[in-house]
Amino acid sequence: MKLQRKNRLRATALGALAVSGALVLTACGSDNNSGGDTGGNGGQTKAASNVKCDGAKGQLRASGSSAQKNAMDLWVKDYMAACSGVEINYNSSSSGEGIVAFNQGTVGFAGSDSALKPEEIADSKKICKTGQGINLPMVGGPIAVGFHLDGVDSLTLDAPTLAKIFDTKIKKWNDQAIAKLNPGAKLPDKAIQPFHRSEDSGTTQNLGKYLAATAPSDWKYEAEKKWPAPGGQAASGSSGVASQVKAVDGSIGYFELSFAASQKITTVDINTGGAAPVKASSENASKAIAAAKIKGTGKDLALDLDYTTKAEGAYPLVLVTYEVVCDTGNKADTLGTVKSFLTYTASDEGQQLLTEAGYAPIPEAINAKVRETVASLS
Repeated sequence: MKLQRKNRLRATALGALAVSGALVLTACGSDNNSGGDTGGNGGQTKAASNVKCDGAKGQLRASGSSAQKNAMDLWVKDYMAACSGVEINYNSSSSGEGIVAFNQGTVGFAGSDSALKPEEIADSKKICKTGQGINLPMVGGPIAVGFHLDGVDSLTLDAPTLAKIFDTKIKKWNDQAIAKLNPGAKLPDKAIQPFHRSEDSGTTQNLGKYLAATAPSDWKYEAEKKWPAPGGQAASGSSGVASQVKAVDGSIGYFELSFAASQKITTVDINTGGAAPVKASSENASKAIAAAKIKGTGKDLALDLDYTTKAEGAYPLVLVTYEVVCDTGNKADTLGTVKSFLTYTASDEGQQLLTEAGYAPIPEAINAKVRETVASLS
């Protein structure tokens, strides 16, 4: 490559980076989890090497899941550095808000930590003129249960105890149920302050599915995106819950692992009934996600997760974030960009970024079908 061409490409990438920085700040809104650079490369954003920009143009708006925010920040930065003149604006809000925006036709795709419900699929057909909304699993990872308890730097809990804590049935940190799971720990006689999401959240729904599956006698609520239990305190977005847990002694909450890592929040080990309690980590979440089965039909790739697994080292409290798109009938002015961007996020390079950011890549057997489906979007 000639020197002149190298200089021109370098200038283009730097210009795209400047635009990316502005857009990421806009997209983050109040769900800001940036402890400095989120690109994991010392503040330097580099163009991803395998991005195919053919057909990509203009601005693509998307919104939804805050659990995938940190992954989306990385993808957007690298993608925009590679594709000059293309703007990706992901509004990190909540899964519920993302689905509403998608079915109103205001975004090219939505992020959701729960697959579309039948009524949401029916609504999507008004926007996907010749098709319907489908679920593409793109981001996996553990739902970390973070806690802040001065003097306690390690904590093990099981599903029944977690259910009682979040249902405010267990009110003190020195409760006998907690003490039994943590022999030798100096648990204080202090009130537990549980935090949950204030808005409709796929993360909330996945926590509900886990508790309903593993502690049915202690968690009587339907697994919905809206927080179902009385009591506790609410905060907006994964970052809002994490910030409250970080600040409040005696608190406990749930959020995607990268929020715990960035804010240095200690996380609970889960006693699954297996050989040893399991830590929240990308590797341990991958062991659980690898057992998932595709339950969607046609091009829909919704997954059936096994929250009751006792496999050694498998962290059962996991979520998968879907990118929701039209299988056919996508808007002509954004279709090329949707396909180009999601082709990158599902690529080996895009998925590798997930591990570096505390997420879990989608298992290859499933991801191969994601790539095939993205290529067929029309």
